Amino acid sequence: MPQSILLIEDEESLARFVELELTHEGYSVRKCFDGREGLETALRDSFDLILLDIMLPSLNGLEVLRRFRREKSTPVILLTARDAVMDKVNGLDTGADDYITKPFAIEELLARIRTALRKQPAGAAGDQMSVGPVCLDALRHTVTVNGAPVALTSREFQLLQYMMENAGIVLSRETLLSTVWGYDYMGETNVVDVYIRYLRQKIDEAHDVKTLHTIRGVGYVMKTEDNHV
Repeated sequence: MPQSILLIEDEESLARFVELELTHEGYSVRKCFDGREGLETALRDSFDLILLDIMLPSLNGLEVLRRFRREKSTPVILLTARDAVMDKVNGLDTGADDYITKPFAIEELLARIRTALRKQPAGAAGDQMSVGPVCLDALRHTVTVNGAPVALTSREFQLLQYMMENAGIVLSRETLLSTVWGYDYMGETNVVDVYIRYLRQKIDEAHDVKTLHTIRGVGYVMKTEDNHV
């Protein structure tokens, strides 16, 4: 079964061009031409990846992404004519997995799609795991702590899932960076510390538990208080 992509783009000629190229590569493509329709479609149906334009009628792409991330962690690549650093930062902080600036070469877009899809955990469908009070459902992309739902961005979800898969094992920053962000990540080297802090705020601090631990000089480990490293 081909991997499915939702393309939310109001420039119909560009949308048609991208659709043809993706179809030629073997992907199944659905198109939406405004933000509100795109959000409704993304929330209602399941896709392997979403291509999301920022400048959209009825609801802009960042607002679509913000609302979408409350419920799902499907990979999202932003399509943007804006190349200012803050526009890119805002998109990534809102929950985008990647962005590409228009005009773009279709080969670059295809490469970014392949990279985003590779980062999805293989064989995750149907997997459920728990560490103490924290439960993660990879199929439904949901996380709960003591039964209460926790809203995570796509990157936060990927980081948490990898740490839960390796519960009790101390993971270095380098290991987390290369596994979750990719070996070719060129951003700030303290990004792992930043995202661990995000997870602590949403999981440990918000629910009065302690599952994410720092091992000074080594890295991080996910475990309950009564587990030993």
